[in-house]
Amino acid sequence: MEYYNYIKSLHLIFVITWFAGLFYIPRLFVYHIEAAQKPEPEKKILTDQLKLMSKRLWYIITWPSAILTTIFAVWLLFLIPSWLQQDWMLVKLCFVVLLFAYHFKSHLIFKELQEDVIKWTSTQMRIWNEGSTLVLFAVIFLVIVRDAINWIYGVLGIFFLAIMLMLGIKLYKKIRSRKPNA
Repeated sequence: MEYYNYIKSLHLIFVITWFAGLFYIPRLFVYHIEAAQKPEPEKKILTDQLKLMSKRLWYIITWPSAILTTIFAVWLLFLIPSWLQQDWMLVKLCFVVLLFAYHFKSHLIFKELQEDVIKWTSTQMRIWNEGSTLVLFAVIFLVIVRDAINWIYGVLGIFFLAIMLMLGIKLYKKIRSRKPNA
C-alpha cells in the first residue's frame, strides 16, 4: 500500500492523456471529412497532413494512454479488491466498458479515414465527439461521490448534458451556415 498514491497518480495522468486523445481525434476526423470536400490540390495537402496528425495522436498518445490507464487501474483493483464489491465501482466499470467501445469504434473510423473511406458527415462526427465527454462526466461523478444509489440522477444529468451538447452543435451549425469561417 505504500505505493498506492504513486499508482493512483499514474492512473490519473494516463486517464487525462487518454481523454485528451479521445477529445482531439474526432476533431481531426471532422477536419479530415471537411478537407475531403475541398478542391485539389488543397484536398490532398490537407488530408495528408490530417492523416499524419491523426496517426501520431492515435498511436503515440491515445493508444498507449489507454493501455497504461488500464494497467494502473488493474493494479489499483489488485491493491484494493474490496472496491469490486461496491456498487459505485461496478457502475463505473460499466462506463469504462462504454469508453472502450467508444475507443474501438473511433479506431475503426481512424482506419477508414486513413484509407480515405468517409462514411460520416462532419455534423455526425461533431456529435460523436461528445461521447467521451458524457462518459467522463459519469465516471468523475461516480468516483468522487461514490454513490451508485443516486446514479439515476446522474444518468438524468448526463441526458440533460447530452441534450445541451446537441443543442450547442445545432446552434454552431446554424452559425456556420451563416458565417462559414466562424
